[in-house]
Amino acid sequence: MDIVAGNSMRERFVSFTTRQLDEDPRLAVVLAEITMDGFRPARSRHPDRVINVGIREQLLVGVGGGLALTGLRPVVHTFASFLVERPFEQIKLDFGHQGTGGVLVSASASYDWPAGGFTHMAPGDVALLDTLDGWTVHVPGHPDEAEELLRHAYAAGDDKVYVRLSQQSNAAPRPVDGTRFLTVREGSAGVVVAVGPLLDNVLAATEGMDVTVLYATTVRPFDDAALRAAVGSGPADVVLVEPYLAGTSAGPAAEALIEVPHRILGLGVGREELRRFGTIDEHTAAHGLDPHGLRERIAAFLKH
Repeated sequence: MDIVAGNSMRERFVSFTTRQLDEDPRLAVVLAEITMDGFRPARSRHPDRVINVGIREQLLVGVGGGLALTGLRPVVHTFASFLVERPFEQIKLDFGHQGTGGVLVSASASYDWPAGGFTHMAPGDVALLDTLDGWTVHVPGHPDEAEELLRHAYAAGDDKVYVRLSQQSNAAPRPVDGTRFLTVREGSAGVVVAVGPLLDNVLAATEGMDVTVLYATTVRPFDDAALRAAVGSGPADVVLVEPYLAGTSAGPAAEALIEVPHRILGLGVGREELRRFGTIDEHTAAHGLDPHGLRERIAAFLKH
């Protein structure tokens, strides 16, 4: 499945990063076979800054941490399950404990390659990074947004940044700045926070509902101010719709509203493993993240 074709987020990552390698001598890319074909031209020009470690994901992150210690800005890339879950100890130690920074760029997201099975799915990646300190997390919902958020990540000094790319995409990009939530629709009966590529489904699901829709592409740090402004003085009903583990942002949202009476419904990928491969759309529907499933659950929550 190492194919980079069409105007996908992963293709945009390759083309943008290739240009940045030519322009920024501090940037270095570390790969573990995945997406290597896309970076062959860049590797021919910058063999010392495009490094393929083979299928060795712990080494992948370790090399990235080591490059950061030399003053380079490492961009470490593979599928999300192999980037965050498998080498988690190296992320914790080689970046966190060492006090270094870098950019982790994932592909395949929660269930973007259903035929790969559960080994290639990572719905818990953002929740896992939440156990560590200081990570910025970007979840673009369109290839244009992915490029802009990668630009922010590469220029972010020595910060630790995770960019979560997906095959799923909204139909059109929105303006993103790498920090704030965007108000897409305003209403008075509740607030729905739509993360990344689930915005279009949320807008379809809430059509005709009197709710505010906030669009989140940078989820860590959580935009406390935007959520507080949207709910006002309360009491508030808040629905979080995330393309990863359901309830991942319930804690940060609750902390943002600690002085406001509120209820929170966390919608996202369920914990139960779906053992039939199916398609991306079938997995989305099975997790209740299609417009029909979202409308039913959001409407039921707001009735009470």
